[in-house]
Amino acid sequence: MNTYATATTVEDFRHHLQDVHTRIDAACRRAGRDPATVRLLPVTKTVSEARLRNAYAAGVHTMGENKVQEAHRKWQAMGDLPGLKWAIIGHLQTNKVKDVAEFAAEFQALDNLRVAEALDRRLQARGRALDVLVQVNTSHEEQKYGLAPDAVEAFVKQLPAFSSLRVRGLMTLALFSPDPARVRPCFVKLRALREQLRQTAPDGIDMDELSMGMSGDFELAIEEGATIVRVGQAIFGARKTPDSYYWPGTAPDSPADAAS
Repeated sequence: MNTYATATTVEDFRHHLQDVHTRIDAACRRAGRDPATVRLLPVTKTVSEARLRNAYAAGVHTMGENKVQEAHRKWQAMGDLPGLKWAIIGHLQTNKVKDVAEFAAEFQALDNLRVAEALDRRLQARGRALDVLVQVNTSHEEQKYGLAPDAVEAFVKQLPAFSSLRVRGLMTLALFSPDPARVRPCFVKLRALREQLRQTAPDGIDMDELSMGMSGDFELAIEEGATIVRVGQAIFGARKTPDSYYWPGTAPDSPADAAS
């Protein structure tokens, strides 16, 4: 398992970001892809405001958060930073929809119609639109959020009813394992599903984005077509809080601790 050094200073963050971009570029070369087709989304959960301000100074202008309350608090505290955007990448409950409609630029974990309806209603009241990705449970783990792959097509066909949601593609959390042979099929499955949906999705529904891959596996994800990689610990350093705090059913000592 990787041990990630903690970044504190602006210079630390510049070095870590460069290292990650070097890894992205190498993975793209192996896959015959243009690195410009892969977007890095830094995942900032549990990182303090002081360190995030240094990360911003180093060039991190979009920050991904799993928990809405944590993201909303940081958004309020860092509202003085021009151009800073927030992406919600974790499960959303309907009682948190109001906050997401207020401040988020992106929501990557849409997986039920109740949230879609509530989010659309709040966004319309604010005169806003929101980019969203549909979350798919490609590992078929019962404790994980996301739609079963065979339920996604019917779900997507209902999304044009929510005019404030700009559907951009799909997101998945791969199986938490150090074994690439177990992880890669999750990425293959999401890419295949995206290709299928491109043939059947209603007008106005885009299927361009594949958000998949985190600190320990984003090279594999890029090789299989990822357009967004969600990277936390390789940029910010190892977290003390285990991923079981963010993803239900994940044991604190599992490979998920190196997941983002």
